[in-house]
Amino acid sequence: MKKLLFLILVVFAASLAYAVDHSEFIEGSFADGSEVTKTCLECHEDQATDFMTSPHWTWTRKQVVAGKEMELGKINAMNNFCTTTSSNRVHCSECHAGYGWSDEKFDFTDKSKVDCLICHDSTGTYHKDGDNSGWPGEHVKLTEVAQSVALPVRQNCGSCHFFGGGGDGVKHGDLDSSLDYPDKSIDVHMDTDGNDFQCQTCHETESHQIPGANMASSPDGNSAFGCTKCHDQSPHEQSRLNAHADRVACQTCHIPVFAKDMPTQMDWDWSTAGSGNVVPDRKGVTYRKTVGTQTWEKMVKPSYAWFNGKSGVSLVGDKIDPAAVTKLTYPLGDINDKTAKIHPFKIHTGKQIYDTENNYFITNHIYGDAGYWTTFDWQKSATIGMKESGLPYSGQYDFALTEMYWRIDHMVAPAEEALGCLDCHGDEGRMDWEALGYKADPMDEK
Repeated sequence: MKKLLFLILVVFAASLAYAVDHSEFIEGSFADGSEVTKTCLECHEDQATDFMTSPHWTWTRKQVVAGKEMELGKINAMNNFCTTTSSNRVHCSECHAGYGWSDEKFDFTDKSKVDCLICHDSTGTYHKDGDNSGWPGEHVKLTEVAQSVALPVRQNCGSCHFFGGGGDGVKHGDLDSSLDYPDKSIDVHMDTDGNDFQCQTCHETESHQIPGANMASSPDGNSAFGCTKCHDQSPHEQSRLNAHADRVACQTCHIPVFAKDMPTQMDWDWSTAGSGNVVPDRKGVTYRKTVGTQTWEKMVKPSYAWFNGKSGVSLVGDKIDPAAVTKLTYPLGDINDKTAKIHPFKIHTGKQIYDTENNYFITNHIYGDAGYWTTFDWQKSATIGMKESGLPYSGQYDFALTEMYWRIDHMVAPAEEALGCLDCHGDEGRMDWEALGYKADPMDEK
């Protein structure tokens, strides 16, 4: 508890120190976001230098995956939504903390292209359009926003992380706009009438390096952290509960459900896209010609798996078995791995386009004049996307099943709503003990 109180005080003190009225230093007007950044650099060039080494700028970093050193990150990781960002930069760069990243010619050494405002806007009016490579919308009053910069709050981080994958709550399940101003039933840490944690309360940041990343872009588990950063390893009065903490992640008991207020996408079937038929929406299922069939759920019980902090990934160009489900991202660890714990996950399933001759997934070109959303021509969009990835394309395609694990860490419930013994054990328990490597419910084995 002392550690937790100290951390809250540090963040609070930092926020007070950072609440400087920048109208004294910034006059404007500004032609574009880059002009704002040039003004920021007059006092904060070192901060820009630090930021430009972070994955929020590079979207990639050197790491070891399956024993092989490679550059991997958001820019080239496979995902279960639009496959990759590589051929869709104009659109995906809406969530890049920079300006103008439309193709591989983007200059990552140009400090003026750093977007300071996306993280430091305090007006709530800053917005980056989804069709112009990350430049702010024309309606944004840049001078007003620049004069009001402050320490980031949840809404800053959430402008990207709540809406990744194409909409509110699509990807993660435990991150959506309900966390802007939640009460404790949504998240006991971010409760605006209680702790009111901001993201950096836990994702403690130094020199613009922000710890914590998703399993697809950081399968090596670099800079990961857990609940014991603030809580004791043995936080319970009952020794039996503390014994559970040795092999069960805190999140497993303390996040009984996710997508509490906003529905999260659980399946995306691209194979149905492009149809001229009008398919009526039904409960939990939507259809649009541009994206196909999507399935949504609220109050979702997590899936559970052993997790040692590292993940397996399917990389661009990896061979697949189209008759089986391809796991694009999945947790590593098993019952015999003493570093692994049972952890909650959202498993997102899908149906993605693949090359039937080469047996690998196609990095599809979705956005733009020649993209699938404009032409509804899989052949054309596949040809463009594969050229961008540098992979041969046979010209033959079909669709294959996929799944992708997303770890559940947010939407922590109040203590009285945590799982009890019979939620996991007993006849109606939620755990698939055999899938976890047990012969039966371990309580029955004692």
